[in-house]
Amino acid sequence: MPPCRDLLFQIRKKRKKRKKRKKSKKSAPTKHNSTSLKQLSPQHQQKPEEEDTEEGFSLRASAPSHKYGVQPLGNLYLSSSSFNSRNSGLGTLQNLTDELILEILGFLDATRLGVLACVSKSFYVFTNHEPLWRNLVLDNLVGGFLYNGSWKSTYVASFYPAFASVGSLALNVRDFYSDYLFQSWLCANLEMKSEWLERDNITRRKGISVEDFVLNFEVPNKPVLLEGCLDNWVALEKWDRDYLIETCGDAKFSVGPVELKLEDYFRYSDLVREERPLYLFDPKFGEKVPKLGLEFDVPVYFKDDLFSVLGSERPDYRWIIIGPAGSGSSFHIDPNSTSAWNAVIKGSKKWVLFPPEVVPPGVHPSLDGAEVACPVSIAEWFMNFYGATKRWEKKPIECVCKAGEVIFVPNGWWHLVINLEDSIAITQNFVSRCWRNLLNVLDFLKKPNASMLVSGTRDRVNLYEKFRKAIEDTFPGTIEQLMSKAEEKKSQQKKLTFWESVSDSNVGAFKFSF
Repeated sequence: MPPCRDLLFQIRKKRKKRKKRKKSKKSAPTKHNSTSLKQLSPQHQQKPEEEDTEEGFSLRASAPSHKYGVQPLGNLYLSSSSFNSRNSGLGTLQNLTDELILEILGFLDATRLGVLACVSKSFYVFTNHEPLWRNLVLDNLVGGFLYNGSWKSTYVASFYPAFASVGSLALNVRDFYSDYLFQSWLCANLEMKSEWLERDNITRRKGISVEDFVLNFEVPNKPVLLEGCLDNWVALEKWDRDYLIETCGDAKFSVGPVELKLEDYFRYSDLVREERPLYLFDPKFGEKVPKLGLEFDVPVYFKDDLFSVLGSERPDYRWIIIGPAGSGSSFHIDPNSTSAWNAVIKGSKKWVLFPPEVVPPGVHPSLDGAEVACPVSIAEWFMNFYGATKRWEKKPIECVCKAGEVIFVPNGWWHLVINLEDSIAITQNFVSRCWRNLLNVLDFLKKPNASMLVSGTRDRVNLYEKFRKAIEDTFPGTIEQLMSKAEEKKSQQKKLTFWESVSDSNVGAFKFSF
């Protein structure tokens, strides 16, 4: 969240512009959705704003006002009164941060939250914070839920059907200022800025051979967007929501910590407007609905998948992914040091990727790699950190992957993905016979803290021994050959890094010619 003095500066700047326009009477302001975090108010839809292409953010066309009237703290500095009902309603607790207050409230059950909401206007706003009720629903309705327009309403309708309409009621609280609560609303209603989407510097290829892919992308560990390799997929033609609902019937899929039927998930995704929409991300879809597994095929470039030697003991490796606009995955590295491919069937996705040696701004991995701290939402990362990458010498690789296209994500690369519209995709992680890929995975699986790092399998401790033995039995001598090749690479002259290979050493400019 930008400092309050910056909020005040930008508000004053815009007010001066409006005064000049009023005096000159050259033109009247027009109504639109472009606005700034610094000047937003609960009535943002009703008040005409000036188009400002240099600063500020745009809201979605259907963005509602904040349900409880929360305003950014910067607005308090322009208020005729210095009164903030946030503080007066909290009493001695006003000195606690909003984050800490919500963390404490997170220990309460629904009944106690309801009682506390009656104490003051301030507690009313805090106890109705949607993520609190979202957690209550996800913790108590793991078998599924029917979304009812808000998480509180969903909870009340599920446990107290007679009071279902009460959960949707909301009181607008005057003079309540909070950057933290307001940013949560802003991120939920933010439109992606054009400058966040315009950078497209990934290499694109169509119709290349497998040998070309291995030599120019897999071995040097470079991302690439592949076109035209899904043309024979039945899924590309048939997979829309109506077809999937009919085909999947009552089968339930993993959506965060709960299981939902597709019909119920689509109901949720149509109605929800939140900072971090739930993502349908299911690794067992092929077993739950075998027909789905028959309607797509692994692209020819990724057929070599050595984890298959483990049979039923292999870690989770493929997922169906469905989500509304704004859903996605914040920065992470794919599990078990594998590479991955992601094929978009419907919709489009914005990708931002950083090579293994570059940690994205705002992302803080632990020393052992077991945990990653990053912004609450993807929108928050774009608001607060994306701009910094423009000044970096090693800029991220970016693209928008559309329906029918596949992106190759090399092992170890940090990546963020956000759906720009309702999207359906298939992704799969794999281990190939490329010396870098297989040896990296083996090294990862035998780390001292493998029990914390390895994912997608119940037997995290013994996976290394099982996998190595299965490879040696199925492909005798392969590991030794790859280790010898790796030693040869080390003994050779230092090879150019990815960034050196795509930049001109004389002028420092990119030259994507690989």
